[in-house]
Amino acid sequence: MSDRPYKVFKIKEGVVIDHIPVGKALKVVNVLGLGRKIGNSIITLGMNLESKKMGRKDVVKIEKKELSQDDLNKIVLIAPEASINIIKNEKVAEKVSIHVPAKFDNLIQCPNPKCITRNYEMRSLFITAKKEPLQVKCHYCEKVFGRDEADLL
Repeated sequence: MSDRPYKVFKIKEGVVIDHIPVGKALKVVNVLGLGRKIGNSIITLGMNLESKKMGRKDVVKIEKKELSQDDLNKIVLIAPEASINIIKNEKVAEKVSIHVPAKFDNLIQCPNPKCITRNYEMRSLFITAKKEPLQVKCHYCEKVFGRDEADLL
């Protein structure tokens, strides 16, 4: 580890998504819809940063943002080991643990081209088949997929 300090601005209010696997920060930004205009919030990305816990990590800081349960479920699909810090008055006010839910309702598109959800407009539903490594099972076609095989809606 080097003594080189991170050069990332503090945020007054918002959320920090820490311990994201290297190379996944942009995917987190995209699934949260942060690439679109979100007012005057500042988004800071740290990529390939040194980490005592992981060796290397990515970090996303989002000013003036609160995360919904759907947002947390999207993050868990990309980075189940991520930690979430809620920032208030420039300090960590709360640490939120993310957990793999029992089901993912309308968050994942089934990759099976023969699945009914690919051919008709309807909500998708996936059941968690295995937590480590994460695997999900489509409620309709009953096929099981790894987290990298299914696309987020």
